[in-house]
Order: sequence, then structure tokens, then C-alpha cells
Amino acid sequence: MTAGLEAIGLGPEDLAHIVLTHIHLDHAGGVGTLSRGFPRASIWVHERGAPHLADPTKLVASARRVYGKERLSRLFGPVDPVEADRIHPLTDGEVIALGERTLDVLYTPGHASHHVALADSMSGAVFTGDALGIHLPDDRVLRPATPPPDIDVEAGVSSIERIRERTRSVLLFSHFGPVSEVDELCSIAAKRLREWADIVRDALRETDDLDRVADLLERRTASEFGAVRSADPSRYDVLSDMRMNAAGLMRYWQKRAAAGEKDAAESAEEGLGGG
Repeated sequence: MTAGLEAIGLGPEDLAHIVLTHIHLDHAGGVGTLSRGFPRASIWVHERGAPHLADPTKLVASARRVYGKERLSRLFGPVDPVEADRIHPLTDGEVIALGERTLDVLYTPGHASHHVALADSMSGAVFTGDALGIHLPDDRVLRPATPPPDIDVEAGVSSIERIRERTRSVLLFSHFGPVSEVDELCSIAAKRLREWADIVRDALRETDDLDRVADLLERRTASEFGAVRSADPSRYDVLSDMRMNAAGLMRYWQKRAAAGEKDAAESAEEGLGGG
């Protein structure tokens, strides 16, 4: 990234803003290092993610549980904190001024509770982060991204629809690139997110073994990714491997079940108290 900025003439004192869609390490793991290289840049992130940039201890620990210590280090390297006074917490509807254009902040939870999309006022494009999943443009295949710990399917579908409504030109995927077929990709993203969640819900009726659930999810969705299977599936697996997706959806259904049990117990207690 530094080399790219240098190529267009932006030196260490020139970069004014670094805006994050969310704090997962493939998006924010290097922001501490980047912020030191560009000392005048303001760091923008959703308010839920802001504390974890100033102190990434819990963020790194959570990622270590997902990736394992060695793989985490190999993929992302060191994760350094950002100076707290440079972090600007964002909420839905805020506007980041960029000279003659603005970035409008859309709170888009689902992939993560601290996820935002960013609508560019001039082009009508929307930076989607991971809200729609992972897109390999040369294979023209979209894959959901449902990692733990806080994937929320209903919120994710609502966020996809919000992005669809707001996009006037192209979707700008972090992974990877621009897509002009806005309605088509949003429809596919919402449909697959629901379908993947249903597959994992059904699997949990038989087993809670992560490897077995991941294997079932991979087999049940294999037809969606024929082009990738004949090419190089590891291109997806670095960012959104099936085991990670299964783990996130298992946690989602288990949290919903626990919440349902809690609501049922509270209702029973209220009934006893009112008798």
C-alpha cells in the first residue's frame, strides 16, 4: 500500500485519512504500522471497533483462536496499536469529508458487529468491506464470509439490502475489486448467506463436531464454486476457509438457541410470579 501511495505522489505527510470498514486483521491488522508511516492521517472506524485499535490485545486473541498462533503470525505479522487520539469513532449516518467528495457511513452489521460500508458521493460507488462476502472477479464467483465470533445472518441480509439500495454505480469489494452487476451480486449474496446458515442449522441437529459440519457445508455448496475448484481453491481459503465459515455459523445458531432458552425461562418465571 505504501508503494502504491508513493506511486501517485503521496508522501508520509500527505495522507489525511485511513478509513476502515471493520477491524478483522485482514483489513485492520496493519493500521498501527501504517499510521506511524503517515503521522497526519486520521483513523476512522466504527465505534465498536475503536477500542480494539488502541489496544489490540483482545482482537489478536480472538483471531488466534480462529487461525491458530503460527498461521496468524504467518498471515498477518505483528499487530501494533494506534494512538488513541488519532482514532475517530464512527456511527451510522456520519459523513467523512474528502475535499470535493464525501464518504457516507452506512452501519452494516452481519459479517461483524463493527462493520460499516462507505458510499462515495461523487461516483455513487459503495465500499462493501466483507458485507457481501468474498468475490474473485476472474472466476466471477461470490462466497459468503461468516467467521466467528459475531456473524449475524438476519443483520447481514438487511445490510446487503441497504448496500443494494445505496449503490448508484459499482460495488467495491475489499476482496476483490469493482463489480457493476449490483442487483445480481446482492441477490446472490443474500441467498447464499441464508442457504449456508440453513445447512449448518440442519447439520447441528446431528452433530456439533466442527470438522464434520465444515465437511458437510463444503459438500453441500460445492456446485456453487465449480470454477474455483478447477483452479486454485486456496485463493478463497486464506480469507474465508470453510472451517472458519462453519465455526461462525455454528456459533450463530448456538447463540440463538441460548437466547431462546433464556427467553423461555424468563417467561416461565413471569408466569409463575403472576399466578
